[in-house]
Amino acid sequence: MTSLGLYLTKKSVNRAMVSRRTGISQARLSQLSSNESTKLRADELYLIALAIDISPGEMFEEIFKDLKLEED
Repeated sequence: MTSLGLYLTKKSVNRAMVSRRTGISQARLSQLSSNESTKLRADELYLIALAIDISPGEMFEEIFKDLKLEED
């Protein structure tokens, strides 16, 4: 499961509702939630955050919290 998938599960998000409100297909949401090689686009993250009444910045920070800068 991807970071997005874990986040949506943790928040008990109804993916059918997200699909209806965002126009993102349920198949695409499933890919984004389960396939690590599927890339989440910024517009998708923004729409999903709006659909579930979460700050896009908060959602971004939670999903990408494991990213770190390279050491010099």
